[in-house]
Amino acid sequence: MGATCLNPSLDTFLANAYAVMQGDPVQPTGDPKASQTAPVQTARPADNDSPQHWNRTETDRFKDDRSAPRVHVGVDLGTAYTVLVVLDEHLQPLAGEYRFAQIVRDGLVVDYHGAISLLQELKRNVEQRIGFELTSAATTFPPGVSTNEVRATQHIVRAAGFECEQTIDEPTAANAVLQVKNGAVVDVGGGTTGIAIFREGEVAYTADEPTGGTHFSLVIAGALGIEFEEAENIKKMADNYQRLFPLVRPVMEKVGTIVARHVAAHAVEAIYLVGGTACFPGIDKVVEEVTGIRTVIPGFPLFVTPLGTAMYNI
Repeated sequence: MGATCLNPSLDTFLANAYAVMQGDPVQPTGDPKASQTAPVQTARPADNDSPQHWNRTETDRFKDDRSAPRVHVGVDLGTAYTVLVVLDEHLQPLAGEYRFAQIVRDGLVVDYHGAISLLQELKRNVEQRIGFELTSAATTFPPGVSTNEVRATQHIVRAAGFECEQTIDEPTAANAVLQVKNGAVVDVGGGTTGIAIFREGEVAYTADEPTGGTHFSLVIAGALGIEFEEAENIKKMADNYQRLFPLVRPVMEKVGTIVARHVAAHAVEAIYLVGGTACFPGIDKVVEEVTGIRTVIPGFPLFVTPLGTAMYNI
């Protein structure tokens, strides 16, 4: 993000998060005296000169401990991806798993039992890697959904084996990582576009409307005469971005129109796009054209919201 990065540690933090989500151990860092609620600290990337202790797996690192270390867990049940992420006691990336799954549609859970089963599987996999049980987690919801839907999401997390007391709307969770003081954080997920406007670091307004990556896939499937699942797969391939861009640009423009409508009454200095759909190249330029507001995408935008969600698990 360069000069647009309001959190100076963001690039390194997200790179380390991406590494652990792929199964790579990252050297934990941070001052043991630091507050667990402090802003994200700079994480040192692992290198070949790291002590042998840090080259061990997470399981080896903790298997001799009498009690599990304090960690922070975030669960994001998205329309396209379900993500579980674990931060260490210094709020640095430790482990995580994510999986494509259609258990949510337009912000609403449509496969309750499938969601529980998938989250249980992700939980087991992460626990096997880190060598101890995960007992609590925070989770997210799109802005504007009903209280009943928030409770349903919370019940899924609990049924998967977590205590779950903290729930937070998606763009607000994302801002725990981004630390935007004045601007709009927009979470473009698989099914919805969620917006949170911040003034002096506080939430001033939230909204959510249908339209996201699933709509990209539907357009691609219709234009190319293929099944939805195939459209989902080719949408993720970098070699296809250039030829698919003209097909999905109208959906990007709709996202931009949604954002423009909700920020119109607010003095917004910049728009920050997160969520899996923000991974598609060019969406930031389209949203900027439609809104007339500088639009920025941080690195690895799929993981920003679940990482921020974990920060609320305190």
